[in-house]
Amino acid sequence: MLDDLLPIAAATDLSVAPEHRRPIAIVGAGAIVDVAHLPAYRRAGLEVRGIFDVDEGRARDVAARHGVPTVHASLEELLASDVDVVDVAVPARAQPAIVRQALAAGKHLLCQKPFAEDLTTARELVDAAEAANRKLAVNQQMRFEEGIAAAIAMAEQGWIGEVTAFAFDVHIVTDFSSWEWLAKLEKLEVWYHSIHYLDSVRALLGDPVRAYAVGSRTPGQKVAGETRTMTTLSFASGAHAILHVNHENRTGDPHAEFRIDGSGGSIKGTIGLLYDYPDGRPDTLAVNSAERTDGWLAYPVTRRWIPDAFAGPMGSLLRAIATDGEPETSGRDNLGTLALVEALYRSMGTGDAVRPEESAR
Repeated sequence: MLDDLLPIAAATDLSVAPEHRRPIAIVGAGAIVDVAHLPAYRRAGLEVRGIFDVDEGRARDVAARHGVPTVHASLEELLASDVDVVDVAVPARAQPAIVRQALAAGKHLLCQKPFAEDLTTARELVDAAEAANRKLAVNQQMRFEEGIAAAIAMAEQGWIGEVTAFAFDVHIVTDFSSWEWLAKLEKLEVWYHSIHYLDSVRALLGDPVRAYAVGSRTPGQKVAGETRTMTTLSFASGAHAILHVNHENRTGDPHAEFRIDGSGGSIKGTIGLLYDYPDGRPDTLAVNSAERTDGWLAYPVTRRWIPDAFAGPMGSLLRAIATDGEPETSGRDNLGTLALVEALYRSMGTGDAVRPEESAR
């Protein structure tokens, strides 16, 4: 059994080989940089050499707390530095202009998700990065979260036979109004939360051929956009994915679960972070395999989505730079996730199942 677990553990390894490491600069000093990016990079042994934010006081506070040596006075100053890897951690609306400027300065980029607010802009940025011969990755870090990564690896290793379904069932309370800019958006839940689940589903099953979604608001909610969604995806293989996500659970019984079913077993887990965000609790994972286990076998999950998984996209980008490969969450791959998001909003608008844009990539 230990031999069976070795490739699973390898698939969840977030370490970055010393020869692949290079200094990083960060654009943005918001809460996610403070609690996720910087702690994750420190644990992975990565050096963050500089930071810039339009709120210089905020940047100085975050830099002091995490030992970042340089606070840049402007984006131009940061891009003029000798650091060639830039982590852009700003809202989607502000990101394209920064990406274009950074590519012009010859930087490799890790971009916040969502990568852009529309597929056309995202495609233009990906083309620009390729024309500049720069690596561009997107911070879709959930597929690197240990429980999700282990579950996907088990499925890919054939532990549960042919995969037939991937489901997320999430009923939590999320105070989106804590982010003033998010509270005003008319398209909210899929763009800024379920995009994580959609990307994780794509990591295992690829791109769906049909997508259907409904989105709704609940009486008394504080924000403008949809806070409850139900999504079904159909794949050419015959597999399906189902997402039921509710951010207005008012009964004090949160749960955040996922399950992958196959012809020879199932894998199930919980997303601990969402039970008491942002503190969370440990994740859980268990597998029931007709060929490898005697009933349900627990798999030990020792790391958290926040901050640990945030080392995944950056580590993948650094390896791609060093080996001239492609980051796992490359901008080109992420076009498929954005095409799926856009398809779901089209489905919400028409009430019909739709086909995600085939020419996304």
